[in-house]
Amino acid sequence: MSPAKVKPVKVPELVTTLPGLGPTTKLQLPKEAEATLPNGLTVIAIRRPSVPLVEVRLRIPFGRAHPARAAMLAQTLLSGTDTMSSVEIAAELQTVGGALSAGVDPDRLILAGNGLVGGLERILELLGEVLTAARYPAEEVATERARLVDHIQVAQSQPQHIARTALLKRIYGRHPYANQLPEPEQVRAIRPAQLRALHSERVRPAGATLVLVGDIQPAKAIDTAEQILGGWAIGGDVPATKWAVPPVPALAPGALMVVDRPDSVQSSLRMALPAVPRTHPDHAALMIANLIFGGYFSSRWVENIREDKGYTYGPHSAIEHLVAGSSLTVAADVATEVTGPAMLETLYELGRIASLPPAEDELEQARQYALGSLRLGVATQAGLAGLATTYAGSGLRLNHLAEHSARLAAVTMDEVFAAATTYLAPARAVTVVLGDAARIEAPLAALTPIEKAQP
Repeated sequence: MSPAKVKPVKVPELVTTLPGLGPTTKLQLPKEAEATLPNGLTVIAIRRPSVPLVEVRLRIPFGRAHPARAAMLAQTLLSGTDTMSSVEIAAELQTVGGALSAGVDPDRLILAGNGLVGGLERILELLGEVLTAARYPAEEVATERARLVDHIQVAQSQPQHIARTALLKRIYGRHPYANQLPEPEQVRAIRPAQLRALHSERVRPAGATLVLVGDIQPAKAIDTAEQILGGWAIGGDVPATKWAVPPVPALAPGALMVVDRPDSVQSSLRMALPAVPRTHPDHAALMIANLIFGGYFSSRWVENIREDKGYTYGPHSAIEHLVAGSSLTVAADVATEVTGPAMLETLYELGRIASLPPAEDELEQARQYALGSLRLGVATQAGLAGLATTYAGSGLRLNHLAEHSARLAAVTMDEVFAAATTYLAPARAVTVVLGDAARIEAPLAALTPIEKAQP
């Protein structure tokens, strides 16, 4: 008996149309207050009552500090005080659902943490204890010294770090920003007495900024901070201006630098292009131009070398802001055999955006992405605290956020094209490629003059 025939049923195709983007609304800023204490510490308190927590950020200018000593100070700042061990500090923080950590970069030392809003007073007391009585015990310093050396040695074996280091040296030359990770032997030489001396000299309230964000009453939070941290000693007699980082040198385009990594199966492409600080009139237009080029997943460059040609997984370009200057960096890691073609397409996309205006839909898509990312970035207490702290390092406050949002919403096609022509032209790029020189030199030399990095 043959099976019965089943008549196919035609299912109607379902098409869902996404709604259009709504109008851009004015960014509403949270309530905040600010005061500078007699010891020079600036306190910024911002009310964001979404959850009963408070975010704490303390930014201390730390430019031109010895890289190894600065890194070790950040590693061991919370390792104990005159009256408390590192374990006791952590236990006390846990009683208020809190935590603290420290980090350092070429511009600043930062202590960051959070906790229950009712524990703000205790968090600030412990912060004050660390700031005024950190003792850098020898056993803790030895442990963290070994850990940091291991971290540096691992980093120095990674192609991303090697390429980044080569690019920084090419960008900055003798500027302090050129060396952002100390050498292992420099770290091994650090002793507790050097850390105590650095702390006494540089961990000072003058020029520092404390940012508090959460379910707080800003004026009351500032009063609490003054009661607890108002007695923080002023520090050494050296004026803070001594440590100011000089302006970065202008980018000096030249031959593409090949950094040899024999037998490497991948090449790391790195570029730097000129950029402007957040307060510059061109900043919003440059942000949009960069997004269209390579700053997000729907950008031209990503579409070209990732989606269309499959040369790489995660190409990306971004504007990097430091206190003494800004730059636009371009990064991609590609298979060795497509190093030349990937560089060709990168130069092509830079040349295209610098010589032809983008389409209207490209501009609007990039604009909406920029505005949406801006709002998402400050939607949480931690995001808002991070941005407020970053802005403070450049002498800005949250009102700049609203101004920047308005500029993004209003930037025109002509302004974006002018910014792309001025800053993204491939002739203005500083370029470094890390890879197997024996296999990549010839394809790259067919595109642009090259030079080989000296060992």
